[in-house]
Amino acid sequence: MQGFTAATTDFTELQSTMRAIEHACTSIQMHINPGASEAVILSLGQSSQPYKTCQFILENSQVATARFQAAAAIREAAIREWGFLSADDKKGLISFCLCYVMQHTSSPDGYVQAKVSSVATQLMKRGWLEFVPAEKEALFYQVNQAIVGIHGIDVQFAGIKFLESLVSEFSPSTSSAMGLPREFHEQCRRSLEQDYLKTFYHWTQEAASSVTNRIIESDSVVPEVKVCSAALDLMLQILNWDFCSNTIETKINVNVFSAGVRQDGDSLKKSECHLVQPGSDWRDVLILSGHVGWLLSLYAALRLKFSCEGYWLDCPIAVSARKLLVQFCSLTGAVFLSDDGKMHEQHLLQLLSGIIEWVDPPDAISKAIENGKSDSEMLDGCRALLAIANVTTPYVFDGLLKSMRPIGTLTFLSMLMSEVIKVLMTSNTEEETWSWEARDVLLDTWTAILTPINTINVNALLPSEGIKAAANLFGFIVECELRLASATAFNDEGDSDHLHASVSAMDERLSCYALIARASVNVTIPLLIRVFSERVGCLNQGRGIIDLTETLEELYSLLLIIGHVIADEGEGELPLVPNTIQTQFVVNAVEADKHPVVLLSSSIIKFAEQCLSPEMRASVFSPRLMESIIWFLARWSRTYLMSSDGIGEKILDSGHHHEHSSKKALLCFFGEHNQGKLVLDIIVRISFIALTSYLGEKDLQGLTCYQLLHSLVQQKHICVHLVTLNSWHELATAFSTEKTLLLLDTAHQRSLAQTLVRSASGIRNSEASSHFVYIYLKVCKKSHGSYCNIHSGDIQQE
Repeated sequence: MQGFTAATTDFTELQSTMRAIEHACTSIQMHINPGASEAVILSLGQSSQPYKTCQFILENSQVATARFQAAAAIREAAIREWGFLSADDKKGLISFCLCYVMQHTSSPDGYVQAKVSSVATQLMKRGWLEFVPAEKEALFYQVNQAIVGIHGIDVQFAGIKFLESLVSEFSPSTSSAMGLPREFHEQCRRSLEQDYLKTFYHWTQEAASSVTNRIIESDSVVPEVKVCSAALDLMLQILNWDFCSNTIETKINVNVFSAGVRQDGDSLKKSECHLVQPGSDWRDVLILSGHVGWLLSLYAALRLKFSCEGYWLDCPIAVSARKLLVQFCSLTGAVFLSDDGKMHEQHLLQLLSGIIEWVDPPDAISKAIENGKSDSEMLDGCRALLAIANVTTPYVFDGLLKSMRPIGTLTFLSMLMSEVIKVLMTSNTEEETWSWEARDVLLDTWTAILTPINTINVNALLPSEGIKAAANLFGFIVECELRLASATAFNDEGDSDHLHASVSAMDERLSCYALIARASVNVTIPLLIRVFSERVGCLNQGRGIIDLTETLEELYSLLLIIGHVIADEGEGELPLVPNTIQTQFVVNAVEADKHPVVLLSSSIIKFAEQCLSPEMRASVFSPRLMESIIWFLARWSRTYLMSSDGIGEKILDSGHHHEHSSKKALLCFFGEHNQGKLVLDIIVRISFIALTSYLGEKDLQGLTCYQLLHSLVQQKHICVHLVTLNSWHELATAFSTEKTLLLLDTAHQRSLAQTLVRSASGIRNSEASSHFVYIYLKVCKKSHGSYCNIHSGDIQQE
């Protein structure tokens, strides 16, 4: 078949075409001659003005797939021929599709109705900029009549689903391709948002309210449930809209209450949290209408009614109601009055009063989940806390719960996360259970609260109870992490997440832990000093007497935690000393050796230095422990080792003398004129041992070459001291002349060669620097071959 006759009205021909399409659809399903069948179906949409034929198929065919293809053909032809259709034809096609959807609400083939509805919305959008307001109103009048319920529950449901399809079509992220410029889609989006989106929300809100009593009073499932669920889903979809018309208004109405809202992308968070900022025009329908109170009452009533039915928490209406409540927690901006946050706070208090029951008391709820209760409500409660944390300051966040409980929200958050971590550690499974997801969401909540401490004094950011809560939580985290490390020390399963996870895989979680620790460094740093000293003491006492595997694994985890707490990765830039470490300790330069971070760093370096002893390497320093030591030294040295006075002055100028003195004491202790050169020598000797005494340990050698040694030569003032060390010359000599380092992986050898050459920038005399590189490469090339063909031009330029 080459095609169908255009715009035919002959009944016989219409029926013949319908049978051909039906046969083609059936053949494809039965895998009979699919190529020819597809050609028949495609020819329908490619025909000129096939609208009468397609309408005939939709109204008369008993084959659902044929009706689906007829709807698709209407869309294809209408979009292609739009410029040639009359205004009446355009409106007629939209009206036909809309009426078809409303008249076939009882059809069992829902996907056909969804397709026809989608075609109607796409054609409506195609003509959106052409239609005058009166024409749009006439079309939406039919939709409104359906949604108010005067034609019955099924039609009401169909009307809501049509609006859902329309909103989706007008949203840029889910719109259909029409071969039109992007500006067309943007104009349609702005027009719908300004003129109709709020109206749609109001219609949907009333539709849901109209069926509430029937749902609550009924002892069985009633058709109204699907209407309410669909309405809740549409309201959620509308609140997820990327509002733009009130952007300027939002900026003008920023107040102290929402000053803590984070809108940048520099975040550790993994959970999605979409801020809802519709503007002041939406205040009546979202805030003043009592809509939130209605939604809370609906959920609470159904929750109480079906309290004995465990399955109810996962029913569509329950899931939709919770999602909408969580989204209301993200409401912010000019939709609230500029009244120092009072309206916003009342809004959040109302929400939290209902949502808190989903997660409190944490131990009882987690026990119920372990006994078979659905975890969905608990997880949504965690998401709600995350949403609130993203639209408030920490002080406001902490104060919300105090009107209902004897504790602040931060204290409760600490308790909740402690319970989640306890369950996670107890289950100790590789499957991602509810406790995994809850932990990630709650860590994101802490991240939202604590991220500003990188630029703001922690005492100004957090109330004292919050600081204490963070300290208690971090202490529990350390305890659980060490307990887990000990428990899995003998686990030989190579893919176990906890035992054999790489540093990079754990980095996100540990970075969140570090933020919590930094919120209370006066407590957490001394805690880490004590715990580290205890574990090292256990090694010294048990060496040669008992199996130290568990203690070694604990030290491995502890070094990773400490490294994240006291230093940042830097991401290619020179990392700064964490703000709270600079500002929270009152230590002057004379007493620098008493600075808690100096004490902690020194104890780790002193412990690491023991690996230089062959006896200690044999009994204590396993390759895995050495990996954590090398990783720690690389991360630590980028921040603290020989940080020049000039760099230190730029880190933070708080205006407070004691904070400046504390920072200076910390940096000067490991500076060029104090302990810096001694520590640098220790690090080089440890690196040499890692490369020569742990042959075959590619991960360890990779960390040593790419992270530790590479980081040392990135700063010229460190290279100046590096090239004067005997240990550095021993490393260079060994690499040039000895065969031990020939066993390194080729890529590692290349990295090491580049590092040694780059260190020549520390030789102050340019001729001596060039001579060093020349002699080194000449000798090295004889031993290592062509991979050492590294030019010294860059060194001379430095």
